Amino acid sequence: MLRINIDFLSYIESLAQTDVFNDKILLQPYKPKEVLLHQGDPVTKVIVIKEGITKCYITEENGKEYIPEFLSTGEIMGEIEFIGKKNCLCSVEAITPVNAYIIPLSVFEHLLKTDITFNNTLLEVEALRVFHTSERASFQQLYTVEHALEKLLELQEKEQVHISKEDMASYLGITTRTLNRALKKVQDEE
Repeated sequence: MLRINIDFLSYIESLAQTDVFNDKILLQPYKPKEVLLHQGDPVTKVIVIKEGITKCYITEENGKEYIPEFLSTGEIMGEIEFIGKKNCLCSVEAITPVNAYIIPLSVFEHLLKTDITFNNTLLEVEALRVFHTSERASFQQLYTVEHALEKLLELQEKEQVHISKEDMASYLGITTRTLNRALKKVQDEE
């Protein structure tokens, strides 16, 4: 539900501290509700979250949002679009204050072309992403909305973060009305 990757963050931090990249891979703060990437725009940078929580969401043609993931520490974004030469698939918005490493596209491309450790690390990240996406898809098919909601509420409590009803519904792929019924059912069971 909340994606983190401490190993990848450690690797990026070690790169950012080298003489070659310490003036190129820089930290940037984002405030809650600030958009890090915007769906449909050309990718202009690759971002790795140092700390904080973001929501990755897709806005459909009918105006409805779907949240495939909440991203946090060590998660990378913009790399798939850059490698695939595509515009941003989704928007990413800060839910909490976020600090993130900004990797210029020229640096990212240089690392792809010259650093086998970077390539192997990035390949592991992408393999994990596919694994987690498949895992989440099966979870949504096999469990009730109430069960998924309970997990989301646990996450909210554990991370001490407020997730709006609209975002919960978007993450679960349901309407706010269905979410309210599920919330009532979960509360009645307690």
